[in-house]
Amino acid sequence: MTTEDGGAPLAAGEFSTWLIEIQGAIRGEHGSDVPCGSCTACCTSSQFIHISPGETDALAHIPPALLFPSPGLPRGHVVMGYDERGHCPMLIDNACSIYEHRPHTCRAYDCRVFPASGVDLDEANKMQIAERVRRWQFSYADDSARVQHLAVQAAASFITNDIDSLPERSRPANATQRAILAIEIHDDFLDRGERTNIPTLVEAPDTEAIRSTEAIP
Repeated sequence: MTTEDGGAPLAAGEFSTWLIEIQGAIRGEHGSDVPCGSCTACCTSSQFIHISPGETDALAHIPPALLFPSPGLPRGHVVMGYDERGHCPMLIDNACSIYEHRPHTCRAYDCRVFPASGVDLDEANKMQIAERVRRWQFSYADDSARVQHLAVQAAASFITNDIDSLPERSRPANATQRAILAIEIHDDFLDRGERTNIPTLVEAPDTEAIRSTEAIP
């Protein structure tokens, strides 16, 4: 069995377990445990890497000449760009040269947010990531996990279709932010009723509560 891009399917993990783990990564509690194997798509896709001033270990292992002030953030927040090929400058011989000291952005990044949310990654310089994304396949421990997946996708659809109604501070600027925001607000699309152990999708979520969210990926 192969996927549309000709690659073999990749096990993305059990959905409900993954969802708990990615929520913790988004909150900064830990990194993401992504089964990358030899894939370096996220390192070779023209990504800007944000580094906060508190990440002293990462900052100590990155040449200052590669760092620039992060637009729109307080002083001390920086970003690391990419070379003329779109590669992270710390990627040497197809491997991260500072892996044990890499920034939180790299530790938390998980391209499985795209198949989880159904958000298309259609940026021209992200096609390597998109190819990887098409190969991920989640498994489900039970029907509740399947409903959770549908809720994340419903949240992503709401964000895409109603983005202009969201406060400016809450509007995701790119596909990655849309996918992450969908994960953060997906509970608003679930009805966890007491009469059944299986949640159901909310047909008419509280849009005002969603629009008041201050969750920014």
